[in-house]
Order: sequence, then C-alpha cells, then structure tokens
Amino acid sequence: MQQVLEIFSGFNWLDVIDILLVSYVAYRFLLWFKGTRAMQLTRGIFLLLIIYLVSRFIGLETIDWLLSRLAIIIILILIIVFQPELRRMLSRIGQGRLFNKLVFNYRQGTGMVQMITKAVEQMSEQKLGSLIVLEREIGCDEYIESGILLDAKVSSELLLTIFEKSSALHDGAVIIQGNRILAASCLLPLSDSKLLDSRLGTRHRAALGLSENTDAVVIVTSEQTGVISVADSSVLTRYFSKQTLEQKLLALYQEESKESSAALDNFLMDNKQN
Repeated sequence: MQQVLEIFSGFNWLDVIDILLVSYVAYRFLLWFKGTRAMQLTRGIFLLLIIYLVSRFIGLETIDWLLSRLAIIIILILIIVFQPELRRMLSRIGQGRLFNKLVFNYRQGTGMVQMITKAVEQMSEQKLGSLIVLEREIGCDEYIESGILLDAKVSSELLLTIFEKSSALHDGAVIIQGNRILAASCLLPLSDSKLLDSRLGTRHRAALGLSENTDAVVIVTSEQTGVISVADSSVLTRYFSKQTLEQKLLALYQEESKESSAALDNFLMDNKQN
C-alpha cells in the first residue's frame, strides 16, 4: 500500500494530461477498429492475453511456456492479417482524417441536415429508393470498401444524382462521414430480425442490419411507396416527414455536440484544478 501511495505522490498535472491523451487515442483506435473485419480476431487475441496473465498468476507453467514461445509467431500473424487495416489507418493519419468526427461535431451546423432532408423529401416524392448512412462513432470502413469511393462534399443535388434510377450507383448505400460522402453503392449487412415487417424489402433489412452492427443512423426511402424510414439503435421507425426527419437529425447532432463540449469542459476543468 505504501508503494502505491509513493507512486501516486509523484504525479503532477502533466502526468494527468499524458494519461488522458493516451487513453483518448486508445479509445479512438478501438472505435475505428470496431468497424473492421478483424474485430473477431481481436477478441481472440484478448482472450489469449487473459489466459496468459491468469496462467502466470496461478502458476500454470506449461501454458505460460507455450504462450511465451508463441508470442513472436502471433505478432507476425497479426501484422499479416491486419495489413489492410494498418494500411488504411496510416493513410487516414496522413490525410488528417483519423479524428475527423470529433472536429465535425464541433463545427457542423444545420446546413448539411437541411441538404439531406431536402434530397430525401424529393426522393420520397419521386419514389426513388435510397439508403443514406450517417456514420457516428463506430467506423463503417468495412462497408465503405465494398462500394465506390467518392469523397465528395454533401449536397442534395449529388444525393439525388446518385439515387436516380438511371445512375450506376443507385443500388446500395451512400455512407456519409462528417460532412463528406465517402462512398456510394455500398453493401450493408442484412438483418435477421423476425420482427421486421415481411412486406419490407432488402433496403430496410440492410438499414436495420447496419444499425444492429454499428451506431450509425440509416435513412431509407421506399421505391414502392416513397415512405421515409430511419434505422437507429437496432430499431426501424417508419413514416417520417421532412420536418420530423430534420428534427431527429438536428437533435442527434446537437446531442453529440453537447456531449463533446461537456467532455472538453470537464477535461479543461480537471487540468485547471491540477
């Protein structure tokens, strides 16, 4: 106990900032990593790590020896298996996009929401089927890679052009990250939910499926009826109007901005006290 107190007695405000920054970077990396195919393998690695620590603690020498000898091989396997994710991560760092969602939360206004709702309203009136994904914290990189990369600024005209029936990109989903359309014609996972109305088609199952796997908000317009639906937190809600859709999106972004502002205020307050 005395040793623990001695360790913490040497802490100063720079150490607190150091720990907070490292924790935040690790948190962002884990959120980014959650949107990749390697997530299942990551869970397996964590399980092996736990087994290794437990074996050392209780004295299981055979397991300890075996896992120690396999450590180098596991590292090489990780580099090979995670090569696409590592390449993408380094690319995003080079483009300054690794933490772009935090910047977007502070700067975004009502303009983008209005452009999205304007396009959705027109697609609803024209009965153009569409899938629009608004990425939040959990990355959608796996699904972005399945589509056609665009990296274009969000506009109602571009969204309408993409989902025009004669467009080569109208099948699949558009994925929006921050204030940019990253990709179109993306494939989304289909939901296996038995609660979904059997009359609803593939678009609605895809929207619900993504909301079950990530925290993204997915907007759907039906090609048969023009009905606007939103999938959020594993729930599909139908019969949105332009006004109610706009209210939901604005409330969503305002909530995220308040959370980010509160986190920053708490961070600054803690540093000031230290």
